[in-house]
Amino acid sequence: MIVHFEPASEEGIATVVRAMAADRASLAVIGGGTRSGLGNPVRADRVLSTRRLTGIVSYNPAEMTVSALAGTPLSEIEATLAENRQMLSFEPMDHRPVFATTGEPTIGGVFAANVSGPRRIIAGAARDSLLGVRFVNGSGDAIKAGGRVMKNVTGLDLVKLLAGAHGTLGILTEVTFRVLPKPPSSETVVVSGLNDAEAAAVMAEAMAQTVEVSGAAHLAESVRSRFIGGCLPDGAATVLRLEGLPASVSIRAEKLAKALERFGAVTRLDGERTAVLWSEIRDVKPYADGTERPLWRVSVAPSAGHQLVAALRLQTGVDAFYDWQGGLVWLRMEADPEAALVRRYIKALGGGHATLVRANDGFRAAIPSFEPQPAPVALLSERVREKFDPQRIFNPGRMQIVS
Repeated sequence: MIVHFEPASEEGIATVVRAMAADRASLAVIGGGTRSGLGNPVRADRVLSTRRLTGIVSYNPAEMTVSALAGTPLSEIEATLAENRQMLSFEPMDHRPVFATTGEPTIGGVFAANVSGPRRIIAGAARDSLLGVRFVNGSGDAIKAGGRVMKNVTGLDLVKLLAGAHGTLGILTEVTFRVLPKPPSSETVVVSGLNDAEAAAVMAEAMAQTVEVSGAAHLAESVRSRFIGGCLPDGAATVLRLEGLPASVSIRAEKLAKALERFGAVTRLDGERTAVLWSEIRDVKPYADGTERPLWRVSVAPSAGHQLVAALRLQTGVDAFYDWQGGLVWLRMEADPEAALVRRYIKALGGGHATLVRANDGFRAAIPSFEPQPAPVALLSERVREKFDPQRIFNPGRMQIVS
C-alpha cells in the first residue's frame, strides 16, 4: 500500500481531508498498516497514515490515565506503562502474524478497530477504557470529545462510537484512556481431554467460582500442540488464567483445580508459561500460518460457540478454537469461507456477528467482511456516517460503524 500523505500534526491531517473532500476523492486511513488485509478490497484514491503523529501527551500513573497521539507505537505505550507496573487491561491483539504484515501497531489503530483480547471477559473491550478522543471528521474539522478523567463523561457516547468504527467516521488524532495495575503474578489451570461441549460447561463452572478467572479458552486437540512449543499436556486443553498477588493466585489456583478435577486431568502452568500461552491465544497463533486460508472471528453467546462449530463440521472443513469462555470463536476454513452457511447458523443459534478477518482478494471482494446489519441499524449507521463524513471519503470497504 503506497502512502501518499503522512502529516505530522492534526492540522496537517485536517488540511489533507479538506482537499480530499473538495475533490470528492476517497481516502484510506491507516496507522502502521498492520491490519491492511481487513475489509472488502476497495481501492481508495489516496492513502493517509498517522504514523508521524506520535508522542505521549500526558501520563499520570497515580490517576492511571494516558493521553497519546494516535500514531504513537503501541510498543512505546506498553513499555512506558511497564515501567510503572501498569498495563492496557484489554490486551490488544497483534494482527501482524495473522495478516503476514509488517509495520508497527499504533494506539490510534487499536482504538479505531476496538481491538480486544482474552481479558475482555472481565475488563471490557478497548472502547470501555477510552475516555476521550480528538479526531478530524470528513469535512476537515478537528473535534474533541470526552475528557481526561473517568468521572468526566461529556461526549461519552461519541467517544464509544469512534472506537470500533474502523476509521469510517473520522481520523483519530489523540486518544485518552485509562490503564490498570499489572498483576504481579499469574497461573493457568489446565483441564485436559475435554470435547468442545464439555469445555463450555467447565468454563462456565470456572467463571462461576469466586476465584476471579481473567481468561477462559478452549484449545481443541487440532490446535493444542501449536501453543507454548507443544508443552501443554496431551489432549484438548481448557485453560483458565488467574492473576494477582502471588499468595492469592496460588490459593485460588488450588481451589479452582480442586473444583474442576472431577471433569478431567488438571495441571497448572507457572507465570512464565502463562504469559507465553495467553499472548499466543491473543494473537491467534495456530492460524498465523502465512496462508490466505479464510479466517473468521465469530462472537456469539458462550453456550453457542461449540454448537456453531459442531454444525459447521457436518457441512464443511473447519478448524476452531475458543476464547472469551467460548463466546469468541476463531474459525479457519480449508478453502471456501462458506459465508452464507456461517452466518445462517449464527442466526439460528440466537445471533451474534462474524467478521471475515482473512481471505484472498477474490473472496474478500465477493463477501461482506463485516456482519451485515439489520435494515434499521444499517439505516441508522448511514445517517451517522452522513453527519461525520458527508462525502463518504473515509475508508471505502470498511462499512461497519460498530464492532
